[in-house]
Amino acid sequence: VQLQASGGGLVQPGGSLRLSCAASGGTFDYFGIGWFRQAPGMEREGVSFISTTSGGTYYANSLKGRFTISIDKDKTMVYLQMNNLTPGDTAVYYCAADRGLILSSMTDQGQYDYWGQGTQVTVSS
Repeated sequence: VQLQASGGGLVQPGGSLRLSCAASGGTFDYFGIGWFRQAPGMEREGVSFISTTSGGTYYANSLKGRFTISIDKDKTMVYLQMNNLTPGDTAVYYCAADRGLILSSMTDQGQYDYWGQGTQVTVSS
């Protein structure tokens, strides 16, 4: 499966964006999907995760309540709804996927075989 991330852009503080991660060459059925981000000069960090098997989700503590991860009914698209954005959310956002990945393992970037190309999110006034 190949991943295509999209939906990034420039937004003012307090604004919202919805990122999309599209699967091509297959579906996300029985996959674990993660969103990661990397700010300039920083290490890549986990943002949000979803198991398409259990439907379970997980969020980085600092992002709970502002970000929501979801998947469409056809399991070909995963979304990351980001609200009340701050300049600290500025980063390149990546989606990643791996078949059979369980929720407790999803924060480990090394567990993912498939990565999208990244989409830039810039929060600035």
